[in-house]
Amino acid sequence: MGSQRLTQTQKLLQKLSPQQILIMKLLQIPTMELSTRIKEEIMQNPALEEGESNDYDDEYSVPESDTVDTFDDEQSDDDHYDPLDDFDDYLKDDDEDDAAYKYAANNTSPDDKHYDAPITNETTFQDTLLEQLGFRHLDEKKRKIGAYIIGNLDDAGYLSRPITGIADDLLFTQNIDASEDEIREVLEIIQDFDPAGVGAADLRECLLIQLRRMRTDTPNEDLENAIIIIDKYFDEFTKKHYEKLQSRCGMTDASFKAALDIILSLNPKPGGSTGTSIQNNNYIIPDFTVINNDGELELQINGRNTPDLHVSRDFLNMLKYYTETKDNREKREAVDFIKNKIDSANWFIDAIKQRKDTLYVTMKAIMDYQRDFFLTGDEGKLHPMILKDIAEKVGLDISTISRVANSKYVQTAFGTFQLKYFFSEGLLNDEGEEVSTREIRKIVRESVENEDKTNPLTDDQLTAILKEKGYTLARRTIAKYREQMGIPVARLRKLI
Repeated sequence: MGSQRLTQTQKLLQKLSPQQILIMKLLQIPTMELSTRIKEEIMQNPALEEGESNDYDDEYSVPESDTVDTFDDEQSDDDHYDPLDDFDDYLKDDDEDDAAYKYAANNTSPDDKHYDAPITNETTFQDTLLEQLGFRHLDEKKRKIGAYIIGNLDDAGYLSRPITGIADDLLFTQNIDASEDEIREVLEIIQDFDPAGVGAADLRECLLIQLRRMRTDTPNEDLENAIIIIDKYFDEFTKKHYEKLQSRCGMTDASFKAALDIILSLNPKPGGSTGTSIQNNNYIIPDFTVINNDGELELQINGRNTPDLHVSRDFLNMLKYYTETKDNREKREAVDFIKNKIDSANWFIDAIKQRKDTLYVTMKAIMDYQRDFFLTGDEGKLHPMILKDIAEKVGLDISTISRVANSKYVQTAFGTFQLKYFFSEGLLNDEGEEVSTREIRKIVRESVENEDKTNPLTDDQLTAILKEKGYTLARRTIAKYREQMGIPVARLRKLI
């Protein structure tokens, strides 16, 4: 019989505090959305106030009553002044009112990129769909399902979330028990909205939705051929195997070209065709501004969406009042509630300040590293720079630099750039000089833009062009850069 032993082991675990999680979340938020996040916090926490703190007398005056000394659980004097009376609603909903970041059961990750508010006052794509949803005669359950589906559409207008996943989400987040058939029924209603193609799971379904709606309006043979191509031969169509495709469909040259013209007139991203798309919106509020003062670079951080914040004087006075009263159950509950709100407010204020400091030192390091670019605007003068370079320069973690670089913009005399634009790896040219891979991408991009579209450049030809310019790279490396820029292979760029 085997023996059993108890052993002790030591493990080093890294656990983030609620304050650290809050700071990381705030670092991800761009300036244009920061004010919305601050307003949400103010609504959740009555101890947090916006604006300059009033210069009240630090001494809190206890009410003119001797009830302080006799206050206990049996106190029932109707005339007794209790400054917490105005906050009964907050006490009742204490568990719900605490800022979300204070709970370990928070189901969001520090890397989530979910922002609820639109960045401008224009009508968003989702607003347009919700308005159309309101015109349909639906019961409350279906209306909530429809709103949830619309909220899950990406900026292209697609619903990439599977029906089963949506059913689970509705049950766990909104306590709505919806079957897959019910969700699919509402989805079909949304797919009938404008612009045509919204709510599709993929490009194929998006194009078919548009083609079938066109069939209802103006049916014709060319349209039917287009539907056959997308419905039955989508893979051949996407790979531009036109000769094989035409042969399988049995179409004449004229019919095949007419069907292709119809398909090419469709909108592959209906979400970007109406209103305002969050990702594609051209209205950008830069987080930083770099100014060239006669060769001296000056960095400014945008604080327009960062109002002054302070802890409510009423809450501080209430804390002082209850601290001076006789100890009892009601007092302990009140003190715990007030202290919790004040602590949360202080944490948030400190996190906003740390966010500003972190943004500034990170952007300052980027500006210094890429000084030549900020002075000239010449993309060729961008130095190879990776996240680790800046992290070591400012003494922060690489993940922190990544959060700062993501979705942040800097305004210069040469345009407004996303911070991650300045990051790239380096390589050596034939003369032994280290250059940014961005220069390689620039040459590839310009070569493709100027190519003969009836005979596009292959990766071998692009490799030869780069070699002539002094960059000896393997063909597979060029192919990698081309794919990173979203440029298809030569066969898919060919026009007939």
